Parts: sequence; C-alpha cells; structure tokens
Amino acid sequence: MEKECAFCQIVRGEKPADIVFQNESVVVFKDIRPHAPVHLLIVPKKHIRSLNDLAEQDQEVLSEMILIARKVAQEKEISNSGYRIVFNVERGGGQVIFHLHMHLLGGW
Repeated sequence: MEKECAFCQIVRGEKPADIVFQNESVVVFKDIRPHAPVHLLIVPKKHIRSLNDLAEQDQEVLSEMILIARKVAQEKEISNSGYRIVFNVERGGGQVIFHLHMHLLGGW
C-alpha cells in the first residue's frame, strides 16, 4: 500500500468512506462526487497504480472486481434496468486517483 494514496488510506481505515461491501481483497464504497444515482467504486485492497500496471498475478482480483460489480448491482436493484462499469486509465483517460478502481454507475 502507498502511504499517500487516498484509496489505500480508506483500505487501512485512516480515511472515512461509505463502504457498502468488502472482503479480504476488494472494498466497495460510494463515490464522493456521484455521476449517477448509484455510483460506487470497486477497489482492490492491493495498491495497483492503474490498469496499465496489472501483472499476470492480478488477474484473479480483476475478475473478482467484475463479479462483485454484478453482485452489488443486484443488491442495489439496478441489474435489470442496466448499469455501466468503467475503468479510467491514466490522466488522459480521466483517472484522478492513481489506484486501480472500477466505477459502477446506474439507477437512472
């Protein structure tokens, strides 16, 4: 984990977040600047800077993130109406926090 990373601070419990799910490898919390009625961030607890920095051994956590997105979408009752999952990669792709995360947006 990175000391100054905001998401690592959330994982360590040093920074508040509205956590809706977590397990040993992933945490899910509400985006502080939502762009949809349901806007959650799905974040691996391991610090990975961006999608470009994924290693082969990280494939499992990436798959887990997607399965958790599906599970949370069902729990938030947006799975039938539709939702988006989005990765912003690097500054030009809209990434602001440099810790891999996936946006789950829905509820329109």
